Amino acid sequence: MNKSPPAYTPELLDTLCVEEVDPVVVGPGCLRRDLPGPEGLRVWMVDMAPGSVWPVVDEHGAGEAVYVVAGEVIEDDQRFGMGTYLYFRPGSRHQPRTEKGAQLFGINPRRRE
Repeated sequence: MNKSPPAYTPELLDTLCVEEVDPVVVGPGCLRRDLPGPEGLRVWMVDMAPGSVWPVVDEHGAGEAVYVVAGEVIEDDQRFGMGTYLYFRPGSRHQPRTEKGAQLFGINPRRRE
């Protein structure tokens, strides 16, 4: 008889309060918190203040997934509100901005150093 592994293993779980992670200022009104995640993936939370623009055009050779946790983010002339999931396909470029402010959760492959 095969025994399946336990559904929950506390010693293999890391938890943290995202608000307690020290933010990195990436531009005026734009803060990023880097979160732990699987090897090879970058997991992050971004807070954008009202009226802010991401300081650079992001280029995603391998793609990027973004979930709008709060507020509204604008890509070109399209507005994406709370609860929207955005998947930027490999080779995409974008420069998000916001009028109202936004909190974003995202995952993308780590860049090879």
